[in-house]
Amino acid sequence: MKKHINKYWGKVSLLLAILFIITACENGFESGGFDVDSPSNVTSFKINGVAGEIDQKTGNIKVTMPYGSDITAVKPEVVFEEGASSKADLTTAINFTNPVKFRVTNGNLYKDYTVTTVVLSPVKSFKINGVAATINDVSKTITMTLPENTDLTALKPVIELTEGVSISPTSGATIDFTNAVTFTITSNGKSVNYTANVGVPVTGLVVAFLGTAATRGELTNMDEITAANWFFSTFNGAKYISFGSIENGADLSDVDVIWWHFDSAANLPAIAYKPAVTTALKNFRSNGGNLLLTSFASQYVDALGIVPSGKGPNNVFGDFAPNGFVDNNSWGMSFVGHENHPVFEGLVTFEAGKANLLQSGTFRQNHTAWWFLPEWGGYGNGEGWRNQSGGTNLASEAWDNNLDGRVTIAEFPNSSANKNVIVISMGAYDWYNETNSSGVPSQANEFINNIKFLTQNSINYLAKK
Repeated sequence: MKKHINKYWGKVSLLLAILFIITACENGFESGGFDVDSPSNVTSFKINGVAGEIDQKTGNIKVTMPYGSDITAVKPEVVFEEGASSKADLTTAINFTNPVKFRVTNGNLYKDYTVTTVVLSPVKSFKINGVAATINDVSKTITMTLPENTDLTALKPVIELTEGVSISPTSGATIDFTNAVTFTITSNGKSVNYTANVGVPVTGLVVAFLGTAATRGELTNMDEITAANWFFSTFNGAKYISFGSIENGADLSDVDVIWWHFDSAANLPAIAYKPAVTTALKNFRSNGGNLLLTSFASQYVDALGIVPSGKGPNNVFGDFAPNGFVDNNSWGMSFVGHENHPVFEGLVTFEAGKANLLQSGTFRQNHTAWWFLPEWGGYGNGEGWRNQSGGTNLASEAWDNNLDGRVTIAEFPNSSANKNVIVISMGAYDWYNETNSSGVPSQANEFINNIKFLTQNSINYLAKK
């Protein structure tokens, strides 16, 4: 009997030991498994004497540099906990233009860090009548849209500058913004020019949000609801149209642009394919109406005859709640060669012709309906796709300078001045950041304004065609 009791208590002891270890790990680590008081911590990080903000919970180090700083070849000053070191060579000049990652080890313990370096903009803010502009320091542009019927001929911008910076024309000066205005920014004897474009929505524009629900209030997909809420708060002449109303003969003659943002399922709903619906939308387009199709709705180009039969998106996929996951890198797009196209006006870029849409660490569903060119569909490259689809590919993934990889934004047709259809089809075009499978809310997407500008620009561009 004694023997059995010893065996029993041996098992209990083992279980208690395991529980103790698990509990200790849970108590000693924060989000992402990072130990706040780790012997492999970075205790100080500086670039040119500027100290970075170190978040020991996430391993993120943020360094904010003065305007005009050159961060392309800088030797950092790094201090570790006693006994810790890094295999990364932090003693030589490093390019901090993009995030820099390195690992710190101390014995058999390690911790990963990511350094994000931001150079202050010379212009902190630029406002007219209380409306804030978007300032792009890469393209050196200042862009904003004022309410309908605003008189652009005599406006007074309120400009807040970074210390040591001057600007001409000055803050408070009366300026005619009917055309683009050049502002000269000077610091430490050096000057650069920024171009300010101030516009107003198309007067009298009637735009419609198309949905499968009978009314806007009955929409259930959070991405569609978020997009619709922005849409109705942005466009004065906005209204909701259901597929059911189109099937029953709704009058579309007064509508300039219809936007269908469909995020609910990879397969389009059966009602979208009903002959009464497709005929009505084909007639709407042939009579001068314009279409913006986003997310899974990009596939509708086939059913509406916008592309030749079978030439719709050939790569459709995505996650659905409670799946989906947090990605480690920000997602962006390349529109190299189309930098001056109106749909990209005002976007914040990380280099010429490239902009992020979805921030690293943001939970998303990755709903994608694009064209994959290199190996599928017999397209070969962008030129092959243009020839076969009848469209113009405006954007691809961020790494693709030649736009030969994926078609993520396109307009149709490419043989007419009346380009009356735009599709936006990449997973980074995400309006609502879901909670993860554990119910934890996502962080806010810092690039959401790029998505808003891209959409608003597309609608305004289509309305003017």
